[in-house]
Amino acid sequence: MNMALFGKALLIWLMILLLAIANGILRESVLLIVVVKTAAFIVSGLLLCLCIFIMTYLALPWFGRLPASHYWRIGALWLVLTLAFEFVLGAVIQGHSWAQLSEPYTFKDGNLWTLVLCVTFTSPYLAARLRFKQGSKFL
Repeated sequence: MNMALFGKALLIWLMILLLAIANGILRESVLLIVVVKTAAFIVSGLLLCLCIFIMTYLALPWFGRLPASHYWRIGALWLVLTLAFEFVLGAVIQGHSWAQLSEPYTFKDGNLWTLVLCVTFTSPYLAARLRFKQGSKFL
């Protein structure tokens, strides 16, 4: 991945990060008040997955048509950045224990964080397949 593509992928990931923060604010300030915890986490997780996919789909023309391997690399970059952000924020800044950091990966109380990570990783490839499927030599 060249530096221009890396920079674009990083910028889109930062936009996804802002969407994730807004999603968390919505969950904490509205959803957890209106519905039970499990439903709030499920709705929030699905909403975040949808936001990530839509952002990716909309950003694809900026990336241009790329080989499939490049879309997988972008997804891997986003996944690594997301995990690094989560663990640095949780462990270093907030001082959470490893037990607290690993809880979102258990689907406890409807938390779909693992699904969000899967969508983060696969969205560049899947969105490219969807966007470029007609009349293309892509894949």
